[in-house]
Amino acid sequence: MIKSTVIILLSIFPLTGSVAQSEPGGSKADRKDIRDLVGDYQKAREDSDSLQLLSLLTDDADQLVSSGEWRKGKEELVKGMQRSSRNNEGRRSIEVEQIRFVGKAVAIADARYTISGNDPDSARRMWSTFICQRIDENWRIAAIRNMLPARPGN
Repeated sequence: MIKSTVIILLSIFPLTGSVAQSEPGGSKADRKDIRDLVGDYQKAREDSDSLQLLSLLTDDADQLVSSGEWRKGKEELVKGMQRSSRNNEGRRSIEVEQIRFVGKAVAIADARYTISGNDPDSARRMWSTFICQRIDENWRIAAIRNMLPARPGN
């Protein structure tokens, strides 16, 4: 009986260690770097800086925008972002509300995304989720999901 209990306990300990490692909290520096990454993304969008945008994305980055369009690969993302900025004029505001680390080199940043023009009542208020990946000590955007919440009752 004691032998089987010891065997069971020894087999559980490696599992608890791997569960604890699967959701690291991320350092303050990582959290700051991710917030800065999203801020740099917002500024590059505002400035239509395609070179800066390219530098912030992983090679295989993808994006699902609120219209349902998929963009795949960083070149396609940048072209689509520039097209979207021309078609949807206004000031973009992206405020990161929370960051969750799902691995040592992967984090999810959820943000409020607002496009506002001259009329505050016509602002588009959305959510944007950034999947961030650390590559060679630098955080990059691997995926973006933009969501336009449905009106209540829909």
